[in-house]
Amino acid sequence: MLKRSKLRCARSPAHTVKRRVRESVGMALGVCAFAGVLTAPMQARAANPLRVETKEGPVRGFLKNGVAEFLGVPYAEPPLGNLRWKPPHKHAPWTNVLQATAYGPTCAQITTLGVFAGPANNNEDCLYLNVFTPNVDPAAKEKLPVIFWIHGGGNVDGESNDYDGAKLAAQGHTVVVTINYRLNLFGFMAHPAIDAEGHLFGNYGILDQQAALRWVKHNIAQFGGDKNNVTVGGQSAGASDTASNMVSPLAAGLFHRAILESGVSYFSGLTPLPLAESKGTAFAVAAGCGSGSDAATAKCLRSLTAQQITTLSGTESGNGPYITYLVQDGQILPTSFTSAFQTGQFNHMPVMNGTVQDEGNFGLGITEYFKNPRVPFTATDFTNLVTNTYSGNAGPAGSPPAYSAGTVQAVLAHYPLYAYPTPQLAMDAVTTDVSACRSLRASDLLANQVPVYGYEFQERTAPYYFPKMPGFQPLAYHTADIQFLFPLYHGGPDGITHQLNNKQQDLSDQLVIAWTNFAWTGNPNGLGNSPWPRYKGKTGYYLSQDIPTLSTFTKAQFVAAHKCDFWQTILIYN
Repeated sequence: MLKRSKLRCARSPAHTVKRRVRESVGMALGVCAFAGVLTAPMQARAANPLRVETKEGPVRGFLKNGVAEFLGVPYAEPPLGNLRWKPPHKHAPWTNVLQATAYGPTCAQITTLGVFAGPANNNEDCLYLNVFTPNVDPAAKEKLPVIFWIHGGGNVDGESNDYDGAKLAAQGHTVVVTINYRLNLFGFMAHPAIDAEGHLFGNYGILDQQAALRWVKHNIAQFGGDKNNVTVGGQSAGASDTASNMVSPLAAGLFHRAILESGVSYFSGLTPLPLAESKGTAFAVAAGCGSGSDAATAKCLRSLTAQQITTLSGTESGNGPYITYLVQDGQILPTSFTSAFQTGQFNHMPVMNGTVQDEGNFGLGITEYFKNPRVPFTATDFTNLVTNTYSGNAGPAGSPPAYSAGTVQAVLAHYPLYAYPTPQLAMDAVTTDVSACRSLRASDLLANQVPVYGYEFQERTAPYYFPKMPGFQPLAYHTADIQFLFPLYHGGPDGITHQLNNKQQDLSDQLVIAWTNFAWTGNPNGLGNSPWPRYKGKTGYYLSQDIPTLSTFTKAQFVAAHKCDFWQTILIYN
């Protein structure tokens, strides 16, 4: 149990949001009356027909609860035919008014991970974004900060449709942009024949995100946003992609702050290009295009149907053998995260970086969901998990180097089953702690270069959008915190929607204040170092996001809780 020092409520007189940027108003606790502060001048312009002129053409949105929404706006040409596995092309202009009243198609995916994502589909025409704004008057003098959100899903699944940006827009007085981007083999695939064509390659999903950021730069002022104050954030793979754009020289100048929510895998490394290309070649062979590296092979790959590619991307419950995730291609991602953060060769900006207390329970929940019958985890399951994880290679995507001899025994010794009430909780601990310690390592490196604010989401009664499963305890699972920023988040279309209770709603309000303060100033407090202290190496503090109050705890307590002294002797950072 972590010992926490309680935060004090920093009261402030009601004032406009613009003044809020100049003064340190702190973050609202449940007893603080900040609602009026954050919902200041947001009236809808009743006479405004919600028509906005973008560089590509006019779009018309709609008004919902005081927030103007523009859904399904294309930011690039559909990557079809000869545009498959090429950088996104700028969308052709249009003259008729685009009715931006429905989300664009979800990108092609098959691995829906239970109820997390979906529906499974073969859509390649999916490069669309959505804008939520309280200010659609381009003549307004005040331009609002922009929060650009990248959805999670391991870069193999997910969609923007379930991320309702209205609360961040309304209460935080920000412009929120959510996007779809190419996934799985459509978005992350390297092949010698295609890589030799003379264009950027491998990380097409990252290039899509950068194209959407350029769209923001060119168009967001028309929606009341400030192109010179853009925060990119994401959860899980969205955090990994945010870090990727920090590292990518191609994203320089496109954004100014970064939010890394539960980026549990990105700091394990990038897939080496030779391995990625060997997987791409194996994919081509499996697809019937042979093992060549010539133009004919590239043509064959582009002639495949979307369904053929989707099928080879995996199954409902897991990824296929050809998935590469993020690739160290040499141009989009020229170097590893570790090297970039150690040497300072990244796009410098303030960073919020954190995890949830039970990251591992998300994956365990997916495993339980697909069990038939759904029976609780056993001691054998725990031993098999540790053995299978720590007796193979330790590099990204299964690449060398290998874990040292005795690693399995060392892990089992540090996580004795008798120390946990159930095998599931032992499995949760052993998987969660790896993620927590990797995130800690990233914060340590970044804090030497830029302002960092660390946190852990610890609300263990958060609603769970999977169906109830006998004996399974979700706790503060990976993705649990999304619904506190994006109301009623419930994964994919089969997820179960839950309202937050009053205490959880208070926490949601507090997090929205912090996230949007960060978008305004690069500091979740607004200004100053209280109540959320800036993270600084050995003496660093974390924010505990929990009910009934936010509080702080030390890095030393975080290290002890997650056994990071042990894990940092095992984890390998490429």
